[in-house]
Order: sequence, then C-alpha cells, then structure tokens
Amino acid sequence: MSYDSPTTAIRQTQATPKERPPHRPTVPALLAMVIVVDQLGKWWAWRHAPLAKINYGGNIFVGDTISQWYADPTTGALLDLMDFGLLSAAAFVLTHYRPPPAILVPGGLMVGGWTSNLVDRLGMHYVTAPGSIRGAVDFIPLGSIRYNLADVFIVCGTLLFLLATTLSTLSTNQSSTATPSPRTRHRRRRTWLPAVASATCLVAVVGFGAVNHDGVTTPNSSPIGNTVR
Repeated sequence: MSYDSPTTAIRQTQATPKERPPHRPTVPALLAMVIVVDQLGKWWAWRHAPLAKINYGGNIFVGDTISQWYADPTTGALLDLMDFGLLSAAAFVLTHYRPPPAILVPGGLMVGGWTSNLVDRLGMHYVTAPGSIRGAVDFIPLGSIRYNLADVFIVCGTLLFLLATTLSTLSTNQSSTATPSPRTRHRRRRTWLPAVASATCLVAVVGFGAVNHDGVTTPNSSPIGNTVR
C-alpha cells in the first residue's frame, strides 16, 4: 500500500501539459504565406500578364457606391484606416483565441487575402506595379471582371470558414469552444507605446498615399491616356 502526499499530488497536477496549445504561430504564418504568394503574383502580372489592370476602387464584394468611395483620395484613405482596424481586430481574435483548425485556417486565409489587397493601397503598389495609381493589380479574368490571387483566397477562405462555423455550431461537442488566452496587466502596459507608434506610421503612410494619388492603371500604356488624378 502506498500513500501520496499532498505535495506529490500538486506536483503531478502542475506537470500535466495543456490540452490545447495556442495557435499563435499559425496565424502569422498563414497571413505571411497569403501575402507573399499574392504579391509575387501581382508583381509578375504587372510585367507579363496582358490583362493586368489596377483596381483603384472597391470590388463586387462592397458594391458600386462604396467602390466609388474607395476610388476617391480622401474617403479612400479613411476607408483604408477603417479596414486596417477591422483586419487587425480579426487577426487578434484568430491569434489570441483558440478556434479549431477547421475554422482557424480558412479564417487566416480570408484575413490574409483582405490584408494583401489593403497592403497594395498602403504603398506596396510602388513595388509590385511601379508608376501605377494606388490600388491592387487584377489580372485573372472571369467574365467582364478581373481578380487577383488575394480575391481567390478571400472567396475560398470565406466559404470554408462559413461551412466550418456552421458545422461547429450544429455539432453537439462544444468542449472545444474558443477561450481567451490569459493576459497580465504588466504586459498590457508595455504594449501601448508600440501601438501608438504603429498608428502614427499608418496615418502617415495613408496620408502620403492620399496626396500622391495619380498614376497609370495599366502597364506599358500611355501615361497621358491612362493616368488617374
């Protein structure tokens, strides 16, 4: 007959590993993968694809009216700031909460697609499409509309995300419900300075893009006939 002391029981309890480790490394990897693949595709398309064109407005997902707001230098800059806040919130939820992989992966692909298109409007178009107006390079024709790889990630990720969340809701096993990761006040106090610095840089970048809003909409074209100001 053996006897376990309370100290031994406490040590065994503390040594028990966590059941579900956080997915923090997964989300940044997904976002980086989507952005790199999409930006490489846009870089190639601007130089080699015959149907490449800059979309300096919105898209079919937001409608004609909001697309016109995106095309305007002032309202477009304000919408870019709002989009950055929304995408940051979505990335925060995916990073700091623990959804199952079936929800996390398509959610990361979806957010990554929107982020890559936003990165174009924030200045990446200077690298992928030099001389172009602020916007994203569309080069995949589907009927009368052109898309890019980010749009493919958005559509596929959204459909899979909705399917996964629907199946998760209908499932009777709710034990894997997302729970927030523990946070300490000490860490929160240290994050405000980088957040302010990042917000200041973002406003400066968006303001610069709003002022410098002219450029061509198609590659290898006449600057006079295809320049938007």
